[in-house]
Amino acid sequence: MPDNPAITLLLLAGGLGSRFGGTKQLATVGPRGSAILDHSIREAAAVGVTRVVVVGRTDLDEDIRRHLVAQHGEDLSLVMVHQDAFGPARARPWGTGHAVVSAQAALDGPVVVLNADDHYGPTGIAKIVESLSDAESTVPSAAMLGFQLSRTLPETGTVSRGVCTRDRAGRLIGLVETHGIGRYGDAIRAVDPVGELSPEASVSMNIWALPMAAIDRLAEQWAVFHRRHADSPTAEFLLPEALEEQRVEGRLSIEVVDTDEEWIGITNREDLKVARVAFAAMRGATEDDSRGAR
Repeated sequence: MPDNPAITLLLLAGGLGSRFGGTKQLATVGPRGSAILDHSIREAAAVGVTRVVVVGRTDLDEDIRRHLVAQHGEDLSLVMVHQDAFGPARARPWGTGHAVVSAQAALDGPVVVLNADDHYGPTGIAKIVESLSDAESTVPSAAMLGFQLSRTLPETGTVSRGVCTRDRAGRLIGLVETHGIGRYGDAIRAVDPVGELSPEASVSMNIWALPMAAIDRLAEQWAVFHRRHADSPTAEFLLPEALEEQRVEGRLSIEVVDTDEEWIGITNREDLKVARVAFAAMRGATEDDSRGAR
């Protein structure tokens, strides 16, 4: 696989982990203490993306650096950015859009953005990287990985998802943040907006391929958002909503790249056991494939 030195892997690792009760960004899910972000870094390296920027917090800097050096060695091309040091101080992070903007000075080209505590399947990063090289448009082009809704839902409880609609060419034409999505018998229903959803509905899980022009525009959007919400303790500048605004403005074209991978994420302590079982199953499948190829 050729190197993609112009592409940066941007890992969002600044969350507080309140519901998890600790530093979920570094929670062990695999052998030798590997966390989800280690798998993402290795999968990116396998398609030539070796420059890594991690958006974390000041209090996590030393722990994240130590962990990444132990997992990937001193030669890892790593830049650490502190989201809490960018913009006004607040106990709660300002959101995923703000996290990306906080890394703007460390970026000089296209990026693959994803959550450090989410895994998008063994082929997810490869698919989104491929979309960067394939992109052709008269306006800046981005891409998002579209997951089947049913493959992103817990067995119990409810979640929020960005539900997508697209045109015949696979371009995003609408993204609606939908809340209170859960399984009710054989049906999947949402609370806001109210309605039943198809299990095959395409949803965003916050993995994006973005051109630098989109990030520069995000910085402008953040400035407007902050002026409006400077005194709010909870308002969040969210990446999907900001990118949807760019699309509506005609400033960005977004391709929806389909995947049938299973999404793995850690929010609560209970999710950690599920993640470990899923990664063990992936290792077993890889080992079986290797034996079959001999």
